[in-house]
Amino acid sequence: MTGFIADLPTPFNEDQTIDWNSLERLCEHQIGSGASAILVGETMGEAATLSRDEQECLVRAAVRLSRGRVAVIAGAGSNSTSQAIDLTMRAEASGADAVMSVVPYYNKPMQAGIVAHFKAIATSTLLPIILHDAPGRTARELSDEAIGQLAKTAQIVGLRDDTGDIARLLRLKTVLPGHFKMLSGEDSTALAHLVSGGDGCFSGVSNIAPEFCKTLYERCSLGDLQTARALGSRLAAATEALSQDATPACTKYALSLLGLMAPGLRLPLVEPDRASKIMVAKAIAALCDWDLHHAAMQGSWSEQHTRTPRIVRHQRK
Repeated sequence: MTGFIADLPTPFNEDQTIDWNSLERLCEHQIGSGASAILVGETMGEAATLSRDEQECLVRAAVRLSRGRVAVIAGAGSNSTSQAIDLTMRAEASGADAVMSVVPYYNKPMQAGIVAHFKAIATSTLLPIILHDAPGRTARELSDEAIGQLAKTAQIVGLRDDTGDIARLLRLKTVLPGHFKMLSGEDSTALAHLVSGGDGCFSGVSNIAPEFCKTLYERCSLGDLQTARALGSRLAAATEALSQDATPACTKYALSLLGLMAPGLRLPLVEPDRASKIMVAKAIAALCDWDLHHAAMQGSWSEQHTRTPRIVRHQRK
């Protein structure tokens, strides 16, 4: 529950079934880059378009493919408490290491209802639960008071914060239990979040550049902010490019350029327009070019290490 954790897209075949071969490539891409965990069936995974059976199969496949080399976090959120409980129980039965549960969307519940929702889920499982606060998607923000209440529940171990509010991290970090982890859900605020004492980021750009993201986190942890800022600056163009169209359209297109999966989505999402595709291609090319040709990074890290973060292109079978 620390560092950059990739929110994996769900790859689809042309007939809209899940592409299990590409899922294996995505998992191996993260594991080979030293990731500590992966997240499946959540925002990037187009969870809203997956059936409960598909989500269960997705989690089961990720667990099988990971073979214990990386923790598997399963998206298990719903605006229906009973459905969220069902997804959570299926994830536990499928071997997930933890679940992520989003604030109920569309219903616009009051804070007391949100707290009751998450506590009901917690009573249904022994798995650790990560809260997901994404008010831009749910129309309801999880209040500081509600987070404080829920953090007292043993199974609720962390928060994915998509609000971009760094001040909230500073408000809560010293009053929440020491084991409770706070991670950004936005790549654009990840560096500021880490510098302010955050524990990591559930990331889209880490799908593309996991070694860059892993190194950025490591340098922040060691206080080498010069290198961290250099890496953050290089990742900024990719982060902007991936956010041009509805999530995860641009991320899937970028992964297709790297040979990891096809770019197809399920309706109502469609592929990015031409301008967005050009922007993504340029951002990926810049990262690859930097890896191959850039001058040695400044600071203590560059003096002691010769291996630089890299982007790897894969040949799809």
